Amino acid sequence: MNNNIKAMLARYEDMKIKEQTKIRELLQQMALLGLERHGFFEKAAFYGGTALRILYGLDRFSEDLDFTLLQPDPKFNFKPYLDGMIKELASYGFEMEVAIKEKNIETSVISAFLKANTLKIYLAIGEGKHAKHNEKIQIKIEVDVDPPPNYRLENKVVLNPTSFNVLTLHPSDLFAGKMHAILYRAWKGRVKGRDWYDLIWYMQNQIPLSLTYLEAAMKHAKHLEDHEKLDRNRLLEMLQTKIQGIDWNSAKADLEPFVKDFGQLSIWSPQYFLGAIEHIKVEST
Repeated sequence: MNNNIKAMLARYEDMKIKEQTKIRELLQQMALLGLERHGFFEKAAFYGGTALRILYGLDRFSEDLDFTLLQPDPKFNFKPYLDGMIKELASYGFEMEVAIKEKNIETSVISAFLKANTLKIYLAIGEGKHAKHNEKIQIKIEVDVDPPPNYRLENKVVLNPTSFNVLTLHPSDLFAGKMHAILYRAWKGRVKGRDWYDLIWYMQNQIPLSLTYLEAAMKHAKHLEDHEKLDRNRLLEMLQTKIQGIDWNSAKADLEPFVKDFGQLSIWSPQYFLGAIEHIKVEST
């Protein structure tokens, strides 16, 4: 096994997490390296929960890799970059397959799935005893080909499996993107508790929210009229309404596979979040 892979796995030795969770995160970082080496970050930026985890130290695990193009391009061809990513993974001994999902609804998001049989993955890292033959490890990869304007960019260094640069959004713009998801994500009755966990993380880390980018995202998605303005008070009113309609037991259940200390969620309730959002800071304009 590659020494860098051994070092990456060693970081999880004292964590009570599933084998699949740590392997998924290892594969996520290798996938990012493959994309970087094939020029993907000249076209796109990394954002979402996994970006927070890998680039900014979010203390929960994440499943998907989310990206946004730097400029709208409805004809964007993701396949060459995915092919490069697969080659990079193979160079570390990970034989995986990738499939681009056919869109059956009108959406600006391209989706692909990176998949492998767990037996092959565990054998590649010397952990074959953990594998079940019919299990799969899957990572969803999404690219928004019609991004909202007014974002800012940053370069962040990822150290594993080797050092490389990843283009991402400014933390305050990432917070705005997360807020847009909190307010408008369609989950058909399910609650993505990960969004609310990340909201608390942003506040705990004193990261102000960009109202400029949030307003642009809302107008871009037709959630706000072009003539309307967004301020902190209006945002808090929208959040208060949202909080009252959340099934918090469902929200906590969504998080169970991704946090090391599930007991920390016992405080979650409408009253908790109604009080917590008063601590949201916004950037001065």
